[in-house]
Amino acid sequence: MRSIAISFIALFLMMGTASLKAQTVLDGAYIKEHTRTKKVVPYPNIREADVMWARRIWQVIDLREKINLPLYYPLSEINDRKNLFDVIKHALLVDGSITAYSTGPLGMDDEFKVPLLTSEVESMLSKIDTSYTPDLDTGEMIEVIQQIDVESSDIKMFKIKEDWYFDRQRSERYVRIIGIAPMREIRGEDGEFRGYQDMFWLYFPELRYVLANWDIFNRQNDAERRSYDDFFWKRHFHSYVVKESNVYDRNIAEYTSGIDHLLESERIKQEIFEFEQDLWSY
Repeated sequence: MRSIAISFIALFLMMGTASLKAQTVLDGAYIKEHTRTKKVVPYPNIREADVMWARRIWQVIDLREKINLPLYYPLSEINDRKNLFDVIKHALLVDGSITAYSTGPLGMDDEFKVPLLTSEVESMLSKIDTSYTPDLDTGEMIEVIQQIDVESSDIKMFKIKEDWYFDRQRSERYVRIIGIAPMREIRGEDGEFRGYQDMFWLYFPELRYVLANWDIFNRQNDAERRSYDDFFWKRHFHSYVVKESNVYDRNIAEYTSGIDHLLESERIKQEIFEFEQDLWSY
């Protein structure tokens, strides 16, 4: 009887220890729930009759620039924070709350014409590669099949399509992001870098409902974490122009190169800035 009692006591202590280890641990001083329950601030209503000037602009956000690093890091999820590409990938493959649109056979379609299925997106983010390697014992060539996934660290640029317009009712110039596309590196068979290509386009007004519920790092204050939607709304990123609406429908890279490309990009930005300033006289 004594041995049986000792066994029950030991079992009770083990169960108590297991339940103690299984208890919830709060990694922080308080529960962060503000961003998780945040609602999207709607865009101001605008009438076509009030738009006296408009210009469509395509820009590229280089995540390697210091000011854009909050979009690139962390490379893997930590606590309640993800990088931008992981947020998009989770919404596409797990939640299914947003839709990706094809870039077309030439990779230049950005008009949200062809929605992609989840299986198509998965095939873009993960592919099977077959190679052959010699066996160390027999010398025969052995087929090696490996799965290559597109990681967040592989996405170093995002392209955004924007409409800049002047609302004469409010006497103010506005900018509205219409779409965003992650860009991946293109390399040849020899591994030579050949540039960047749009993977797929996302309709930004739809994506905002996802971005509004994910924190982005704030360099000044950890208690004042902003959402990705706030980050884009307040224009806390740096980008450069790669295309403006034109009669030829061509990119800047098609008629400039090198330093002239950057100068043309800055010229377009300066032109938009001066347009608003020239409307006023002091």
